[in-house]
Amino acid sequence: MLDGVFRSHQVADLTLPLDETLPCTWPGHMPFRATVWTWFDDRPDDAQPVHAQPGGGAYQTRWIVIDEHAGTHMDAPNHFVPPPGSGLPHAGPAGSIGIADLPLLAASGPAAVIDVRGLDGQAAPGHSPVITPDHVTAFESLHGMLRLGDVVLFRTGWDARYRPLPEGRAYGADVLTAGRAPGWPAPNPETISLIRERGITCIGTDGLSVGPAEGGAPVHLAALPHGMTFVEALGGLTAVPTRGAWFLFLPIRLAGGTGGPGRALAVLP
Repeated sequence: MLDGVFRSHQVADLTLPLDETLPCTWPGHMPFRATVWTWFDDRPDDAQPVHAQPGGGAYQTRWIVIDEHAGTHMDAPNHFVPPPGSGLPHAGPAGSIGIADLPLLAASGPAAVIDVRGLDGQAAPGHSPVITPDHVTAFESLHGMLRLGDVVLFRTGWDARYRPLPEGRAYGADVLTAGRAPGWPAPNPETISLIRERGITCIGTDGLSVGPAEGGAPVHLAALPHGMTFVEALGGLTAVPTRGAWFLFLPIRLAGGTGGPGRALAVLP
């Protein structure tokens, strides 16, 4: 069945690469690391010594250190919702739902790409330009109402800043740490509520987060306790048409995970 789909359609990779030279993680979180553990032979005099695995034949492996929200990733409800019985604000049943508990196709469906690149730079340093309900209804007036099962993807153009460091500081650190530049366009809670009313359960963005730079909790709490999920830090949404593509994201199956990196793709019409 799928063989015919993939043979007759182009597939766009919407996943950012992970590398130590890139701004893979939220500023202040654990940086991404990839280190050789086993090499094809012993090289004890290298700047980073490597060794072969005795009796295992010639092969190489690496170990990695990775934040659950590194690169292109999906948020689970327990990312912002405390577990029930914790006594913490906003605690509830969704706080027991980790990334491995979500339905396999939770981030899958017809893509509805809302282009908000015109908002870039239209905010104070350290703040995000606001994607309002008017942006959603304007999209609907041109391209039809959002429908149950659609995946809303915000095309902000922010992924153009995902470059090797130090230039890549513009992707996150210049906004969140230095506070010297506006952030990525992001919806407010009212926009999330409107999208939720349309029956949408998955929102994606090529920004660093669906939440704004000045604080993501209100936006996440408008969605995650209500059965919604976010796919963040997408790349290459310029390849995806406004309507007609099929979006799919599959995170790693990490028990208890508050999120998980994975591979995002769009099957193009």
